[in-house]
Amino acid sequence: MRAVIQRVKNATVSVDNDIVGSIGEGLLLFLGIAKGDNEKDIKFIADKAVNLRIFEDENGKMNNSLIDVGGELLVVSQFTLYGDCRKGKRPSFDKAESPSEAEKLYESFVQYCRSNYDIKVETGKFQAMMEVQLVNDGPVTILLDSSKLF
Repeated sequence: MRAVIQRVKNATVSVDNDIVGSIGEGLLLFLGIAKGDNEKDIKFIADKAVNLRIFEDENGKMNNSLIDVGGELLVVSQFTLYGDCRKGKRPSFDKAESPSEAEKLYESFVQYCRSNYDIKVETGKFQAMMEVQLVNDGPVTILLDSSKLF
């Protein structure tokens, strides 16, 4: 499981010009799901993301987590995080989970965040063509991989 996390002042995701998810200050989390991912991967990425100390404290140091600042979380599915571009010019998505299995894990990820943390959790729409707008704060962008490849 992979995540690209961006610290944002606000973010929205729209489908067919309708806003389906919107947050204020918090994290925009793009989530990619690989073949073989499971509940262990969900827990690793979710726990790591909401507890990352990437928000500034009163001294301007990145010392606070999403929970500490009362931030919000917007989770957007993105299978392209498993695009392999090492050969040729067209990415291979062989390592990405099938849509039906990925959707189950995506929904489990969102439910895990809602059940285990006292934060607002919004989502995009799985497998839809989405438009994401954000105001990146910093910018701060963090990459996570549950296999710890980076």
